[in-house]
Amino acid sequence: MIKFREVNRDNFFDVIKLAVTDEQDNYVASNTFSLAQAKAQPEWVPLAIYNDNELVGFVMYGIDLDDNEYWICRLMIDKTHQKQGYGRMAMQQVLSILEQDPERNVVYLSFEPDNLVAKKLYESLGFLPDGRTIDGETVYCLRFRQALSSDRETSEHNE
Repeated sequence: MIKFREVNRDNFFDVIKLAVTDEQDNYVASNTFSLAQAKAQPEWVPLAIYNDNELVGFVMYGIDLDDNEYWICRLMIDKTHQKQGYGRMAMQQVLSILEQDPERNVVYLSFEPDNLVAKKLYESLGFLPDGRTIDGETVYCLRFRQALSSDRETSEHNE
């Protein structure tokens, strides 16, 4: 069963030792960089991904200060644990956390256009391209529910 744990002194070195395959190396920032980013930009939440008590990956999400929306900015599963469903389970768990925020209705992520494995995973979870490219990465979006203003307009129209 997938669980998230804070990255702390007990698992820090293990988290930074996690690695993707050589072919995937250009698709995701290193966990060392991500942890440094989270230290400098505390709006990002870095989490270690465990299957029971075994460390299998890393994820980071937060509210981007530029657009005030949730972004999942990192997801990586260690090369020794790939193709076992951990990425999907971790994404589903992150989405269930973010969906609980009643003030936000959308989550974004981006990925390298030639990362077809990521594209397939994200699309299977309901993410759709939003038409943007940021820093060479394709931006995808998932809407949890319609924006509150749309809900109000609909209810007013039905009255």
